[in-house]
Amino acid sequence: MTDALGPCEISWFSALCDDDYEFLGVPDPALRSGWEHCRDIVLQAETAGYDNCLLPSGYALGIDTTAFAAGIAPLLRRMRLLMAVRIGESWPPQLARQIATIDRMLGGRLTVNIISSDLPGETLDSAPRYARTVEAMHILRTLLDGKPLDHDGEFWKLKLDPPRVTTVSGRCPPFYFGGLSEAAREAAAEGADVYLMWPDTMDGVRAIVADLRARAARRGRSLRFGYRVHVVVRETEAEARAAADRLLSKLDDATGAAIRSRSLDSQSAGVRRQAELREGSDDGYVEANLWTGIGRARSGCGAAIVGDPDQVLAKLQAYREAGIDSFILSGYPHAAEADLFARHVLPRIDHAPLTL
Repeated sequence: MTDALGPCEISWFSALCDDDYEFLGVPDPALRSGWEHCRDIVLQAETAGYDNCLLPSGYALGIDTTAFAAGIAPLLRRMRLLMAVRIGESWPPQLARQIATIDRMLGGRLTVNIISSDLPGETLDSAPRYARTVEAMHILRTLLDGKPLDHDGEFWKLKLDPPRVTTVSGRCPPFYFGGLSEAAREAAAEGADVYLMWPDTMDGVRAIVADLRARAARRGRSLRFGYRVHVVVRETEAEARAAADRLLSKLDDATGAAIRSRSLDSQSAGVRRQAELREGSDDGYVEANLWTGIGRARSGCGAAIVGDPDQVLAKLQAYREAGIDSFILSGYPHAAEADLFARHVLPRIDHAPLTL
C-alpha cells in the first residue's frame, strides 16, 4: 500500500489485561496474561516488523503495564512501545519520572496512551474526570519537555523545578488519547497528539476526523489520527469469515453479556457506539469487511477487519484516505494473528513509526 499520503504506523497489541483467546469467552490458561506470554507477543511483533506495540492497562485485570514496559524495554532493539497510563491512579510528577525513565531504557522510543480513568473505588462524572486528565496532560508535557512547572489547577497545585531525569529527546513523548463523549473530544483537542478511535463505519470515521480537526484548529493545534481495530486475514475471504465464525463458536449470549458488563468503561459513549454498530449490522457485518462479532465477547474495541489480503489492504487504504495515520491492530489468538497479518499484508504497506 503506497500512496502520496506517505507511510502510516502499524502497531500490534500485547494482551496484558487477560484478553487473549482461541475461542472468545472461553478462558485458556495458556493464554492468560503473564510476563512470559505478553513478552513473547511483543518480541514477535518486533521480529515481524511492526512499528509499535500497545501495552493496555486495567487495574481489575491482568498485569501492571508500567512494570511490564520497564521489563520489556531492554529486550527491544527497534520497535516502539505505546504504554497505556491510567490518569486516575497516578500522581503526575511521579508518572513523568516513570515515563522518562522507561523512555531512556527503550532508547527514546516510548509513546504514551493516556486513559482518563477513575481512581479505584471512585466514580467521577465525565466532565470533571476529563478536566482532571487535561490538567494531567499539561503537567506531564511541561515536565517531560524539561521545563519548570507552576500549576494552579482544580485537581493539582504544583510548583516544581525542571526534572533531572529527561527523555532521550528531551521532549514529551506523543500522547495517544481516545473518547467519543463531548468532554473526551474537548480533552483530546486540548492536550493530545494522536486522537485514537475505535472501529466505525467509513462515514463515521470521516465525521470524527473532521470534528476533531476543527476542535483542535480552534485552539491553534493539530491532531494526527489513530484507529484501533481487530483483524482476521486469511488467503481467501471464505477462510477469513470461517475463522471469524470459529472465534464465536463456543460463546453463548449470557457469557458475552457478563464479560461486557464487567468492563470498567461499559457505560461510556465509545462502548455505546460499539453496541450500536453491532446491533445495526447485517449478519455481523456493519459494512464491507467490518465484522462486529468481536463485540459480543468484549467491551471497547468491538469490530474486526475480516477478509483476504487484498480486501484488508483496501480497507486500510480507505481509512488512510479518511485521515487515519496510525493503526493499532490485534487478533485472536494474538500471536497467531500477528504472524498472519505480518505475512499476508504488512510487507505490502508503506509503514513507519509515526512522526509528529
